[in-house]
Amino acid sequence: MTDDAGGRAARVFDALGPAYETAFAHSEAHRRSLEWLLGRLAPGSRVLDVGSGTGRPTAETLARAGHEVLGVDVSPVMVELAARQVPEAQFRCVDVRELPLAEGSFDAVCVYFSLLQLDRAQQAGLVGRLARALRPGGSLVLATVPLDVEGVDALFMGQPVRVTSFAGEALVDLVTRAGLTVLAEENVLFTPSHPEAVPEPHLFLHCGRR
Repeated sequence: MTDDAGGRAARVFDALGPAYETAFAHSEAHRRSLEWLLGRLAPGSRVLDVGSGTGRPTAETLARAGHEVLGVDVSPVMVELAARQVPEAQFRCVDVRELPLAEGSFDAVCVYFSLLQLDRAQQAGLVGRLARALRPGGSLVLATVPLDVEGVDALFMGQPVRVTSFAGEALVDLVTRAGLTVLAEENVLFTPSHPEAVPEPHLFLHCGRR
């Protein structure tokens, strides 16, 4: 890991394992986001899934539609689950900040709730790298909890986490500076299926590389 943010994230999601998939399986906004992306992809597109978790629903949906999916996650438990559940995709246990990303090497990048344990400078730097890894005209979908918080200690499904995020307008500014255009967005209030979960705002940004 490049720093303890990756180590903390790995510990949290190793502990959550399949419970994370169960908690978020009923997110209709996530499904709509994937449908948006599928509508923009040519057959056999190459897609990077950042923070791929258990492989469901993102990698599974894309791979079964015939796309070439690489999922990366810092959690060995999640990567093992994903490889077993979605054998059509490829998964690697690696911090995406340490993953070599060639210019224009992907048709699409998915970043579903995988930035929240990085600080703001790391989030901005990573989004910039991911944008450059897109081919011109490629698509990036990003989902987060749009709150103006930095380094806040909290509990997530019973696990201690340190959360940093941006309010919605600030996040749009961040992706715009990275060379992306926001083509569509959706704000929803979502409650994970978990006894310790509380309702949380979710923002989905659907972007294209200029």
